[in-house]
Amino acid sequence: MAQATAGIDAAQRRSAVIHDPRSLVANIPPNVLVHLAEYAAQRGIPVDAWFAGLALSRAQINDPGVQVSYRQARTVLVRALEAMEEPSLGLLVGCSETIGSFGLLGLTMMTSRTFGEAMLAGIDNHKICGSLLEVGFAPVDEQTVAVQAWPLFGERELLPFLCEELFASSLAIARELVGPQLLPRRLELTYTAPAWADAYTEVFGCEVCFGAPQNRILVDAEYLGVPLPGYNPLTSRQALALCQQQKDTRGDDGEIVGSVERLLRSRLREHPRLTEVARTLNLSERSLRRKLADSGRIFRDIHDQIRAERALELLSGDLSVAEIGSELGYSDPREFRRAFKRWTGMPPQDARRSAA
Repeated sequence: MAQATAGIDAAQRRSAVIHDPRSLVANIPPNVLVHLAEYAAQRGIPVDAWFAGLALSRAQINDPGVQVSYRQARTVLVRALEAMEEPSLGLLVGCSETIGSFGLLGLTMMTSRTFGEAMLAGIDNHKICGSLLEVGFAPVDEQTVAVQAWPLFGERELLPFLCEELFASSLAIARELVGPQLLPRRLELTYTAPAWADAYTEVFGCEVCFGAPQNRILVDAEYLGVPLPGYNPLTSRQALALCQQQKDTRGDDGEIVGSVERLLRSRLREHPRLTEVARTLNLSERSLRRKLADSGRIFRDIHDQIRAERALELLSGDLSVAEIGSELGYSDPREFRRAFKRWTGMPPQDARRSAA
């Protein structure tokens, strides 16, 4: 792990991450930090130093009213990875989580009518559990569906840990709900295979593809209809309503910006225009412009930010520059190179070297 995590701080400084003031907003529940600190405590590893200089303490993250910024969470994770020297830490932490670890959202999922409803409830409300990735659901074909994940704020250095924790915990919860027979079809990850890649196969029990275009786990669509033994319509509705209340009080950019970002992430290859996005969201182009302006955002800036973050993510994998441009909707690699330099101030080849 020393080799895998050595230089993370240096990578933080030199990274081509798009700086975003939203990463300084304290609107993230510290669930991931709690799970990580508890995992360390069980092994007798002190954690107080992880929180030094952050106006945050180990005791405070156990307060259900406390929220942290992405910068604070990221700093704690970097320090934890360095201190614990555990190669597959994200997998270990994710596998140790249970549906009870997700509190109100766990109750919502347990009392859902089917596994499909539970999965959608988990995805729709993932932010109230402190997710440090953006998460979405997508059908792949008639037999397969996928849970997808995208990094926030152009994150690359911590992407392996974040994907490990997310997908391992998601699989653990899915098996709690429908039984240990649930096996994914495939796990796809955008980053290159780490030294502990064999551990992924042991945890997920399926084909694992590194250097892929997307971060996603694929499962058989037939699982969506599996009825859950804990189904309770009243409790499920009550829990969902409370989840919505928590979402409404998070204080982030607002629903419309999040909707635009999610749509753009799922359709980057199509190069969607403002008019198409507005139509998909059942809004006029003028209404969408106004709603974005009310949130202090401009469509082109959001589109550029999402494309830059996606490009930076893919540059840490095995795809060629031309293939990455195609993933972002550019048929001409030269056009993509010019756009990338406008977004980040450097050519994609230089960004790839900085991530190596």
